[in-house]
Amino acid sequence: MIDRVGTPLFEGGDWNFELIRRIYDAVEDIALNEMKLDVYPNQIEVITAEQMLDAYSSTGMPLFYKHWSFGKQFLANEMMYRKGMRGLAYELVINSDPCISYIMEENTAMMQTLVIAHAAFGHNHFFKSNYLFKQWTDAEGILDYLEFAKAYIMNCEERYGQQAVERLLDAAHALMHQGVHRYPRAKVRDLKAEAAREAERHAHQESIYNVLWTTLPIEEKEEPTAADYRRQALNLPQENILYFLEKSAPNLAAWEREILRIIRLIAQYFYPQMQTKVMNEGAATYCHYRIMTRLHEKGQITDGAFMEFLQSHTNVTQQPMFDSGHYGGFNPYALGFGMMQDISRICTDPTSEDRSWFPDIAGSGDPDEVMKHIWANYRDESFIGQFLSPHLIRSLKLFKLGDQEKESALSVDAIHNERGYREIRRTLARQYDIGWLEPDIQIVDVDMAGDRHLILEHKVTNGIILAAEDADQVLQHLANLWGYGVRMNEVEAENGKVLKEHRAEPRTSDN
Repeated sequence: MIDRVGTPLFEGGDWNFELIRRIYDAVEDIALNEMKLDVYPNQIEVITAEQMLDAYSSTGMPLFYKHWSFGKQFLANEMMYRKGMRGLAYELVINSDPCISYIMEENTAMMQTLVIAHAAFGHNHFFKSNYLFKQWTDAEGILDYLEFAKAYIMNCEERYGQQAVERLLDAAHALMHQGVHRYPRAKVRDLKAEAAREAERHAHQESIYNVLWTTLPIEEKEEPTAADYRRQALNLPQENILYFLEKSAPNLAAWEREILRIIRLIAQYFYPQMQTKVMNEGAATYCHYRIMTRLHEKGQITDGAFMEFLQSHTNVTQQPMFDSGHYGGFNPYALGFGMMQDISRICTDPTSEDRSWFPDIAGSGDPDEVMKHIWANYRDESFIGQFLSPHLIRSLKLFKLGDQEKESALSVDAIHNERGYREIRRTLARQYDIGWLEPDIQIVDVDMAGDRHLILEHKVTNGIILAAEDADQVLQHLANLWGYGVRMNEVEAENGKVLKEHRAEPRTSDN
């Protein structure tokens, strides 16, 4: 039995701002002094349900430019909320410095405690420590940049017309998922400047020429063609389509290029979140569970408040079965929290199986340090691929089904044995691979001195081609931005065989 000698922070569900301060201080003490979390300074904002709906519509950002799609999303969410068909998140957190956490005024005191533990410390630590967020996001500068972006787009609407700006935003939004750098790339160079540099290099080679070298055998190499030089100068192939348009589209005005830059930088900001949904929610849920349990042990929340917490926590981490009406794939809270709890078990109370599968962490006795190392250095794919255990596979009743197009029946390809565990883990991890989630579409060529047609290539994985109607609509937006014709070939990744071709010609605002 635990002797709970502390005084409860609250009784009942009512709260005020002074209580929020006391709750924050109690949560902070456990998070920083006991769990040793490393967080940005926190900024807690209390908002209404309507403000939460508004935040939903603008991807959760506190400062955002205006666009008709945000209003459409707001109305759809509001209608479903008012009809009781959808609930609202209890919190919303922004990866910024300071880290902004929104808490709803309708929440009970217990829920405000849970939200602060989950968002202001769980998510906050993950944002600050994970390598993807360090590599791709600027927590200190994002709020200032959003303020600039909002003002810039509003100014463009006044100067060039709301319709022109809206058309540009429509096209940029359609290409947003193809507007990120997945790997560091060299800058696209100016063709004339590149030609001048090539002449300088050639002159340098002539100046150091020595006839003695002609007596050595020379390996014959295929001479680069004009197309090779052009692709090299344009840094092709290029997976970041918005970046290429911003730098190379012939007919865009300076303000249009700046708006494309705004959209792609915002897309880049969200890129790490696409790859860490399971880990991010799992880490935040693990933190709030540890903190709320510790508050209860210290007597700072009552038994009634702790029961209320457990009910909410259980609802969030529930995994609907495949044959239930609520099934929508793997619940990231359930999978992430389940894996964090399982790793903690492996660190403190491992079985012989755990020691065989996880020799580096089994029995280490310090789950918090192991967890922080994982949060800092993995993304969903690698996290699942390395730390999903046979014990959790059995608990979740996972197995692998084969569904081949040419076969009339399903096949069971992996069960609960040594080989099956590895195959299940590998297959599930692949479902979170960004290379499988997002189509591999790249600009491969453009003849800047000829017809200026833009040529793209989609490398098809597992024979899955793009939905024709959606692909044609997005390609039309691309042609409008480029100003000339666009062609996209869908090819098999293995052999380059063309499976389908899409074409689009630019349209003016009048047709």
